[in-house]
Amino acid sequence: MAGAGMLRPIVAVLAVLAGSFMGARAQEINDYPTSARAEYVFGCMKANGESRQSIEQCSCSIDVVASIIPYDRYVTAETVLSMSQVRGNLGGQFRSSEQAANALNDLRRAQAEAEVRCF
Repeated sequence: MAGAGMLRPIVAVLAVLAGSFMGARAQEINDYPTSARAEYVFGCMKANGESRQSIEQCSCSIDVVASIIPYDRYVTAETVLSMSQVRGNLGGQFRSSEQAANALNDLRRAQAEAEVRCF
């Protein structure tokens, strides 16, 4: 049984490392503020019906989006969506920027994946 006693410190170290990794991964996945998640769910429910089922689907959707793109990229895409609706030169800059288009495409791909997984 001396071998089992020697394994305990190794198992303890592995448990600490796994916990650290899981904690870091959870923070990466959960970097969206609650208010941003709630806003997404409310908007999604407006588009998909205000039912218990839509709460589940829309909550799933933002979780999928958050697992695919980081929050700062999400904010960029949301800003592009909002600003591209502004008329005139300012809105045109958001509609024609390659960086803006890339951020928007990332969001749309994440939402398409969420659609497949959640609806």
